[in-house]
Amino acid sequence: MKKTLIILACGLAAVLLACVLCKQYLIGDKPFQALTREEITAVEVKLSPPDRTIQLTPEQIDALLPLLRDVVTFKRDDSYRDYCGQAVMYTILKTDGTQTTVMAYNPFILLDGAGYRCKYDPCEALSQFANNLIR
Repeated sequence: MKKTLIILACGLAAVLLACVLCKQYLIGDKPFQALTREEITAVEVKLSPPDRTIQLTPEQIDALLPLLRDVVTFKRDDSYRDYCGQAVMYTILKTDGTQTTVMAYNPFILLDGAGYRCKYDPCEALSQFANNLIR
């Protein structure tokens, strides 16, 4: 009887581990899914290159919010340091006084300095949004 319980417990632990790994590597996480407009005081966007910084208007913040909600992150990955290209950094000031930085650096996204693999299209949409602002 004890042997059966031990095998059952090990099997359950293996299933739980498989579920966690599946979510992390296949399904991903939406870190901004619950972000609301009422939580945001201001947003600043910095593009590098061309080293330009823009303060978003309320209408632009409203347009940015659905793009942020679509971002899907996967496993943490710091190999973004090996890539070259344009970085688009959004600094979000919240009504509770906290600040969050989101850097779109496709195929990576950095959240407060931590790099993650992400879905290509939502990250590309963040980059295109910022580039359209400076045109």
